[in-house]
Amino acid sequence: MQKVIEHIIYALVNDKDAVKFKTVEEDDRTTVHVEVSEDDKGRVIGKKGATVDAIRTILKKCGPRDGKKYYIQVGEKKE
Repeated sequence: MQKVIEHIIYALVNDKDAVKFKTVEEDDRTTVHVEVSEDDKGRVIGKKGATVDAIRTILKKCGPRDGKKYYIQVGEKKE
């Protein structure tokens, strides 16, 4: 699932070097923290959160197949 998230995020951003992923696994819950540059944050989140909600929908539909729940959090890369 990590590869799916990476593929989607890299397709959205302009500054691919600034993207950082951190995965935290707890029991049946996996949270992927994504850091992007300030300029790309809006692209990943989308208008009214539409883009990140679409990513969350994909994760929600794929989760039961693996027996896990997947979550994504988007933040800004600190410089």
